[in-house]
Amino acid sequence: MNDLSNIFIEPEEIVNFLKSEMSLKEVYQNILFKKVILQVAQERGITVTTEEIEAEANCQRREQHLEKATDTIAWLADQLISPDDWEEGIRDRLLSQKLAEALFAEEVEKFFIKNRLAFEQVILYQIVVESEILAQELYYQIEEGEISFYEAAHRYDIDTNRQKKCGYEGTIYRFALPPDIAVIVFSVPSKQLIGPIRTEQGYHLFIVEDFLPALLTPERYQEIINNMFKHWLVNELNYMLSLVSPR
Repeated sequence: MNDLSNIFIEPEEIVNFLKSEMSLKEVYQNILFKKVILQVAQERGITVTTEEIEAEANCQRREQHLEKATDTIAWLADQLISPDDWEEGIRDRLLSQKLAEALFAEEVEKFFIKNRLAFEQVILYQIVVESEILAQELYYQIEEGEISFYEAAHRYDIDTNRQKKCGYEGTIYRFALPPDIAVIVFSVPSKQLIGPIRTEQGYHLFIVEDFLPALLTPERYQEIINNMFKHWLVNELNYMLSLVSPR
């Protein structure tokens, strides 16, 4: 790839490009989020040490397979950022993580317990067809063993991607399913054919390969605390903006 670092771009050009791509609002909002995080972290006495920044930088170097200092400098130059820019970005992310922990670490388990059912998962297969008659025919053929669920999905599903995967939808949270379908799917034993169920998409047949219980894994913990923090950021920003808005 050609080196772009020597091509000068005016700041106004960057702003105009973001406007033309309808991206300026998102960038502007993220800058305001950073201001909120810095202000609240300062109020709470939350800081990031040089050692913490160095440790995270080393992790990133390992992930990028940057063995030498010259490799790191070349990688940063390719990203059009300086070592100081890189360290500032690391500091911002670590500060966000620390603030999120300070605000919500004690709330995650409570939230998980209260919403445990929503975090149950299924390994789900699905067939969707347009015709109720076809859906009924497939149901009976699958039940009688004339065709497998997976072959039927490969032949008849209206979604070409799902056809290729023989109906495989993946591991799905209960909360990701429409409530009426979730009730049915989670009340039927695994491997049992479900349907046809009518929705706006068409007529659905389902098979659950397995049910996965709700567990507060490290990944789930991080997901919950990140969502809490994002929600808090939006509310905090709106509150701060309301204080400076003209009455």
